Amino acid sequence: MSERRILVTGGTGFIGRALCTRLLAEGWGVDVLTRDAERARKLLPESVGVVESAHELTAPPHGMVGLAGENLGVKRWNEARKREFVASRVRTTEHLVEYAAACGSDAPRVLVNGSAVGYYGARGDDEVDEGEPPGDEYQSELCRQWEAAAIAARDHGVRVCLIRPGAVLDAGGGPLQSMLPAFRFGMGAWLGNGRQWLPWIHRMDLVRAILFLIENQDCSGPYNTVAPHAVTHRTFSKALGRALRRPVWAGMPAPVVRLMFGEMAEMLLTGQRVVPRRLQEAGFQFRFPDLDAALAEIVDGG
Repeated sequence: MSERRILVTGGTGFIGRALCTRLLAEGWGVDVLTRDAERARKLLPESVGVVESAHELTAPPHGMVGLAGENLGVKRWNEARKREFVASRVRTTEHLVEYAAACGSDAPRVLVNGSAVGYYGARGDDEVDEGEPPGDEYQSELCRQWEAAAIAARDHGVRVCLIRPGAVLDAGGGPLQSMLPAFRFGMGAWLGNGRQWLPWIHRMDLVRAILFLIENQDCSGPYNTVAPHAVTHRTFSKALGRALRRPVWAGMPAPVVRLMFGEMAEMLLTGQRVVPRRLQEAGFQFRFPDLDAALAEIVDGG
């Protein structure tokens, strides 16, 4: 086993690139499992290994991080897109589990696998921790299937941590990539009535949380990887306006949101007041627990 190497899926994505950089800085070796090796080599640091199958590795890594998945926020949802969402998440995770099984007693010690707060569905104003059951919306079922695929790694002696991020904030990707242009021009708006909860996390804290879960052997099961204080969409929009020194006066009516986004609109118009109870109980310290400070760092730094 390679004691200081981590295998990452989704390593060329918004979260994955930052994770690879952080792992290297912390002294870990990194291999990225990808369907497009040529593209990955252009996007990732030269020291990152690139493989198209986990079986290409010369030795099993210490751990695996599963972040692969088609972006739910790109293009309108239809049946073909939904099949892509499932295949890109579930099948890729199954590949990691199959690899762990093939390693036998030398299997990776830990799998930190992606999911999302969408697991809980629309929950109104109720505070939601990791003990709550899944919702019954499409995104809830998608997360449930994704997590079930990862949990199967336990049968092969792998410690499994399931991360459930909210909106991941940073420059160069995530929800802010599409929001910033409108807000910079003073045309920003909250969605619907703006009272829906929006769990969020700075990308730096999400990457730190993943590393924390890799390194802490007592951690397993689901973790809400969100900042300690969820906000409503209206509050979030006004905070982003303050960071950019631009006014935010109104919301985009729900019928307009539904017209623009189709079925995906219901995910945008509802939310969950999610809290990171298990992560904090494990001793994780957020660098950006406050939304205004997080947005200021992103806007000023970007």
